[in-house]
Amino acid sequence: MQNKLKRIFVCLLCLIGVKASIAQSQKSNYKHEFGFRSENDAYLATDQDKYYTNGLFLTFRSAVNPSQKQDTSKLVKKIWALSIAHKMYNASSGSVVNISRVDRPFAAYAYASTSLNYYFKKETVLGAELQGGILGPSAKGEEGQKFYHEVFGFYDINGWQFQVKDEIGVNLLLNYQSLLYRNQKRTLDFSLPVEAKIGNTFTGLKAGLLFRTGALNPLYHSVATNSFVSTYKEAHAKEKELYFFLKPSLDVVIYDATISGGLFRDDKGLVVYDTKPLVFSQEMGVAFAQKRWTFNFSLIFKSKELKSVANAHQYGIIDLYYRFN
Repeated sequence: MQNKLKRIFVCLLCLIGVKASIAQSQKSNYKHEFGFRSENDAYLATDQDKYYTNGLFLTFRSAVNPSQKQDTSKLVKKIWALSIAHKMYNASSGSVVNISRVDRPFAAYAYASTSLNYYFKKETVLGAELQGGILGPSAKGEEGQKFYHEVFGFYDINGWQFQVKDEIGVNLLLNYQSLLYRNQKRTLDFSLPVEAKIGNTFTGLKAGLLFRTGALNPLYHSVATNSFVSTYKEAHAKEKELYFFLKPSLDVVIYDATISGGLFRDDKGLVVYDTKPLVFSQEMGVAFAQKRWTFNFSLIFKSKELKSVANAHQYGIIDLYYRFN
């Protein structure tokens, strides 16, 4: 009888140990993520309010286990995402009385998107995103900017009467990123991000070089590729990541409806311009992630984007995401 009790006691301890191990694993791996990105030129603290003046993105991500038919020796995971977003553009000021002062068209673009990204053990990422939205007055840029300025006590808005006309937008984004080099200490690496846009709102190709230095994770579990959600513990992946980064990029612009108006409209708006075919940008910032949270802050400096008297532009980005099961 005593032997039976001992066996039962040992089994109970084993079960408790297994449950504790599973619980610990669940604590360190979170399948879902929700958060926002805010893009605004006010983050540079230079008292400017022009061109790309505000962007807000709400995103939900979820990690998906590779199917049994897929080669799991190569594919680490898939991440599906759903987003809603709103972007606003104005002239060198959000308050212009004379149409001659509109050096960049007033425009708003609101959309919803779904995306799927594949992450491979060789630290290559392949993904696609499909956007559907509206450009023009129906995107409520004037109302959004007026509300924002009233809440924070900024100047009165004027100039949206010159904005581009309405057009429904359908856009496909294809992205690729691959590791080029990493040192043995895993404190420095270079990767190649490439993005193609095909649609009636944005069409073009963008390529750059991402340099990271700090406490780095592989690209299949990193802030750099929005891949901190997971269904299991990946090799070489840590719960914490902190790095500084530089990301110079060259954008080949074929069409930008926020500058040139709706692609399929004859009446595009009172003020539209041609785009610059080549736009250079430099992004620099810091990225941090630990267990449930991701935070990113960066600044982007862009060369001149359109053929007008408009100047080069810069703005800041803040990302904040929370992970859960």
